[in-house]
Amino acid sequence: MKKYLVIFEKTKTGYSCYVPDLPGCIATGKTKIIAEKNIYEAIKFHIEGLEEEGLKVTVAKSESEMMVFIQE
Repeated sequence: MKKYLVIFEKTKTGYSCYVPDLPGCIATGKTKIIAEKNIYEAIKFHIEGLEEEGLKVTVAKSESEMMVFIQE
């Protein structure tokens, strides 16, 4: 099993997302659910392409954490 961090960003027309540990692996969708489905397929396609070309599949190194800032 491989785990990759996916970053979702709200746009004017829906959502875009990318995988920091898989450069060039991106997807979009009108809703977050559609973007999630699309990035899942993009990750699979990206990894399959790397493997077919005999290239190294990047090990996931990115992490995330939500930080809350209170303005006084």
